[in-house]
Amino acid sequence: MIEALIRIALAQRAAVLITTLALIVAGVLSFIRMPIDAFPDVTNIQVQILADAPGIAPLDVERQIAFPIEIEMNGIPRVTQVRSISKFGLAVVTVVFEDGVDVYFARQQVAERLGQVSKSLPMGTDAALGPIATGMGEIFQYTLEGPYDLMTRRTIQDWLIRPYLRTVPGVTEVNTLGGLLKQHQVAVRPDRLAAYGLTVQDVITALGRSNRNAAGNYFDKGDEQLLVRGLGMIDEPSHLPTVLVAVRDGRPIFLRDLATIGVGPAPRQGAATRDGVETVAGVVMKLRGENGREVINRVKEKLKEIAPTLPPGLTIKAFYDQSELVEHAISSVEEALLEGGVLVLAVLLIFLWHVPSALIVGLTIPLAMLFAFAMMQILGIPGNLMSLGGLTIGLGMMVDASIVMVENIYRHLSENHGKEPVMTVVARSAYEVGRPIVFAIVIIIAVFLPLFTLGGLEGKMFSPMASTISFALFGSLVLSLTLVPVLATLLLRKDLVERENPLLTALRGLYLWSLKAALQRGVTITCLALAALVGTMALLPSLGTEFLPGMDEGASVISAVRLPSVSLAKANAQANAVETALRAIPEVISVTTRTGRGEVASDPMDVAMSDIFIQLRPHAEWRSAHSKTELVAKMEQATRHIPGIGLSYGEPIAVRVDELISGVKSQVAVKLFGEDLTTLMEKGRQIQEALTTVHGAADVKMEQLSGLQQLQFVYDRERMAHYGLNADDLGTVVRAAIGGEIATQLLEGQRRVDVAVRLPAEARNDPERLAAVPVPLAGGGRVPLGDVTAIRLVQGPAVISRENGQRRVVVECNVHNRDIGSFVADAKAAIARRVALPSGYLLAWGGQFENQQRALATLMVVVPLVLGGIYLLLFLTFG
Repeated sequence: MIEALIRIALAQRAAVLITTLALIVAGVLSFIRMPIDAFPDVTNIQVQILADAPGIAPLDVERQIAFPIEIEMNGIPRVTQVRSISKFGLAVVTVVFEDGVDVYFARQQVAERLGQVSKSLPMGTDAALGPIATGMGEIFQYTLEGPYDLMTRRTIQDWLIRPYLRTVPGVTEVNTLGGLLKQHQVAVRPDRLAAYGLTVQDVITALGRSNRNAAGNYFDKGDEQLLVRGLGMIDEPSHLPTVLVAVRDGRPIFLRDLATIGVGPAPRQGAATRDGVETVAGVVMKLRGENGREVINRVKEKLKEIAPTLPPGLTIKAFYDQSELVEHAISSVEEALLEGGVLVLAVLLIFLWHVPSALIVGLTIPLAMLFAFAMMQILGIPGNLMSLGGLTIGLGMMVDASIVMVENIYRHLSENHGKEPVMTVVARSAYEVGRPIVFAIVIIIAVFLPLFTLGGLEGKMFSPMASTISFALFGSLVLSLTLVPVLATLLLRKDLVERENPLLTALRGLYLWSLKAALQRGVTITCLALAALVGTMALLPSLGTEFLPGMDEGASVISAVRLPSVSLAKANAQANAVETALRAIPEVISVTTRTGRGEVASDPMDVAMSDIFIQLRPHAEWRSAHSKTELVAKMEQATRHIPGIGLSYGEPIAVRVDELISGVKSQVAVKLFGEDLTTLMEKGRQIQEALTTVHGAADVKMEQLSGLQQLQFVYDRERMAHYGLNADDLGTVVRAAIGGEIATQLLEGQRRVDVAVRLPAEARNDPERLAAVPVPLAGGGRVPLGDVTAIRLVQGPAVISRENGQRRVVVECNVHNRDIGSFVADAKAAIARRVALPSGYLLAWGGQFENQQRALATLMVVVPLVLGGIYLLLFLTFG
């Protein structure tokens, strides 16, 4: 078969050259069209359910929303994990599927189940699927800067910039963070309600009934149709005071008689600051599978189109642009390929000592790469640091087969002295080395087979590299058996005379001396080789183990954690202090903080959590630090004095991917599963203390389960029964009067603005005044809320996490100055010594360590099998 391929190539030289030209065209087009990202997208197939439940406490969110959704999702085919996070006013349920499941099929299955369970969720809960994005999805982030207040900038972001950007092909969502959401607010006065015998619910009902158009269909008038409309919608905020609420003794009671009406900000659970000033931020998320670089370019073009329509002085400033990372990664690969190609060509020229031969061999490199690009396009493998980096690893291996082929042809031609035609000599030479070349390249490809067997994150990370190397090596093998012999017949003469290579002449004497010495001492050399093998194998257990080396993305992100009960104002003040401290470092250009959650809560943070994005200068401009590690140390030193905040340093993509895959933002996570929240907190603190004693532990923190202050109205059921009240009667008062409720919406042009009804701020923030809020009775009259409830201030859960049907608490940390494998071994021993778990509670390890252990278990089986396969190939080669 091998000889037949060589024979056909030599017989059809024109066809081989035409096919080569076709390969060049296909490879170039494939490279131009290739989706390019910085890193492989390692996010698993998952669907997020975002359930917005305004005002509901975390424990009620878990019981009434997260748990029912989890139960419904557990029966979906090919689901590997269901986990949830319950926070104040929000439940995020993540459904993880097996690799290979089509994401749209997965979303359809989840949507069907969600439709079934939505009917049983609390009133006002809005449950929807999250965007079709991945850990690499947040490709472009920006802030709105200019001489406008936060409400104006938020309005421009929501109703001008966001709708435009969502029309960009490849954009799945544009999230908004920070600013003040405009709201028409109706602050009802309890004394006025009492005077007219009305309740907050009466006001809400009146607003809803007073803001409706009526459709009267049409009637015929002569030859025309006339549409009939009843115009009852409130189209001007000035009409709100004239809304009729009730009639008392023939006198109309208007809304202005009962409440103060104005414009104000809606309650918020998130903010954004930049360089010490609060601002409005936007996050552009790309659709799963899209070309990140192209989508960013489209977004930038759209922003240029939007710019002239913005108010004077308002500018859009990026603080995270993933295309910069992509360009840096691609330029690094291009630089490595260029330097490696030049180096390989120089080595070929020096050692072959014949320009035509070196050019024939050197031509194999770009052609093999183009073959790899074509295969990547066919199989849908995107270009990134791993897949294209594989080509730099395989540069030297791409020319192995061609070197053997050209060297053998060169030797035979020089020995033939022109006696036979070039075609005959080339054919004989190619037949002679064809079989060894094939087996040699197949053996090299086999070395990379273990990478194809990896699953999960590790498989997605390393299989693109193995694929591109294998494609390039296979392409170089085919080229060495077809194109190289053809070019040899065209570029090498039949009367070729071998010239002496002065470098090899100088080395030959040394080599022959060492070879004779080795042959004379065969037993000794063999024993030394075996001793070296045994010695290196003995060192293997002492080697450290890592899952991935640290990656420098050119920017940094700090995950900040505070006390759960912190207010948004305090969180912003702390963020400003961090930003001011970091801005003093010369390498830092700008610092932007995202606190809490955005409009789309795909990243379920609360006010106590922030992501701080740090823009850095190019490395060539660094002056006070020489490495990323040194710079991080300076940042830690600069922020150490800020009280009440814990900071953990990482890279933007790495942190987001870790969180999406395992639910944590650190390298190592200890997951404690159990039922009782108090026990989970107690044992979690003990685990945290044990981890801090382990060498290399950094940024050790425990998930903040408790500490959220709650004002609880405990219903007195006997008193309620005396007045003929039930829980729903009191719940309506607590929800509408204190929590507030959206009664209707006003249309301001294309914009929809909520109309919210609630008590004034001074009444909502005073427990004594809350106790006086009237509760209407069925038979008429009212009773103060305090007469049928006990009001108390307590601490409750801030967040409740669940995984596969069980509650959990996570203690997480990063590892500095040592490998993860040995760190986890020491950490397990420390926890076993210091923490005694009660019955029904168990530990699991997650984060990067979980992926590392899975990969090692796979390689322990696959590598010996591959070594056996290589030995079999060698046996078939040598017999």
